[in-house]
Amino acid sequence: MPDVTPGPAADRARYDRATAHLDAPLAVVDLEAFDANAADLVRRARGKPVRVASKSVRCRTLLERVLARDGFAGVMSFTLAESLWLARSGIDDVLLAYPSADRAGFAELAADPKLAQSVTVMVDDVAQLDLVDAARDGGTQEIRVCLELDTSLRLLGGRVRIGALRSPLHSPTRLAELARAVTRRPGFRLIGLMAYEGHVAGVGDDAPGNWARSRGVRLMQRTARRELAARRAAAVHAVRRVAPDLEFVNGGGTGSVQHTAAEDAVTEVAAGSGLFVPRLFDHYTSFTGRPAALFALPVVRRPGVGVVTVLGGGYPASGAPGADRLPQPYLPEGLRYDGQEGAGEVQTPLLGAAADDLLVGDRVWFRHAKAGELCERFAELHVIEGDRVTGSFPTYRGEGQTFL
Repeated sequence: MPDVTPGPAADRARYDRATAHLDAPLAVVDLEAFDANAADLVRRARGKPVRVASKSVRCRTLLERVLARDGFAGVMSFTLAESLWLARSGIDDVLLAYPSADRAGFAELAADPKLAQSVTVMVDDVAQLDLVDAARDGGTQEIRVCLELDTSLRLLGGRVRIGALRSPLHSPTRLAELARAVTRRPGFRLIGLMAYEGHVAGVGDDAPGNWARSRGVRLMQRTARRELAARRAAAVHAVRRVAPDLEFVNGGGTGSVQHTAAEDAVTEVAAGSGLFVPRLFDHYTSFTGRPAALFALPVVRRPGVGVVTVLGGGYPASGAPGADRLPQPYLPEGLRYDGQEGAGEVQTPLLGAAADDLLVGDRVWFRHAKAGELCERFAELHVIEGDRVTGSFPTYRGEGQTFL
């Protein structure tokens, strides 16, 4: 069957037509692409539920849209304040993916039966339990707890470490020790285990023009998947001996959904970036998604031949600084940053032959390097269906929420 996916030129014409009545800067979500990406995540999850990572979406309406689909269940949040807000909004299964020091939030959680039933907090240290207890302010609700296993790959006796610096709990033995501490402590209930393999799920393994690096990444990821599958299974076994009624074991991420879902020890997978498919998720052998979230900046100057200047544009993504953290000038194709200015706070020059076809008032479409961080810049996402804007969805920012 021939590929009928629209090409970049057709997408640009469609986006320009759809938003012609709107002033840029603006951000859009292509709903057909978003839904197709959601369906692909469900397919790759092989029947296990997908918990949607809210930090990669940051739009409550889109979170609710995804959760209404078969194959998705629950939210993975990034702050306690966000978790409580989502729970109060009607989402009844929120896993906080990071430990918190929000004392006011813990006091609210410990005082409200509905919130305490809906929100699960992340723990990898007894000191975090102490902080919760000190913050209860008289609240007596039992706090649901998830433990995090460090997924990093350690080689040469631990002298080489590959993976994010997250939990200190690397061995099944240490995880089980903390599990015992939680189960012995009044006011807490251990209900889950999480292990996020970011060095597998969040690192592209098909870098264009760099065969050696791609091969090295794939070798590292195969080794990491094998090592982690065995260690995760052992960790789950050790923790279940302490807490046999675990409700879930969460793992994965957009780039490793199908691999993680294949592990018997895992009961659910997490994903979020795969819904928007930002530029950092372009080069994977495990999946191909469709860009679903973009922003447009207006051309406001034409400084010379082969140059246009757009308004704003300095929207770097988090992570180690580098060119790959900058938004990608996407449509029209063939534009690039000026090496002296890059993406600017108030203006961004763009170079390339395509600049000569752009007039003042035209727009350039960009893709953010990461997913949900785009929504920190815009109050709403204009919804594109076909070649029409059919509405707009407020982002967290548009609802007055700035969690982090």
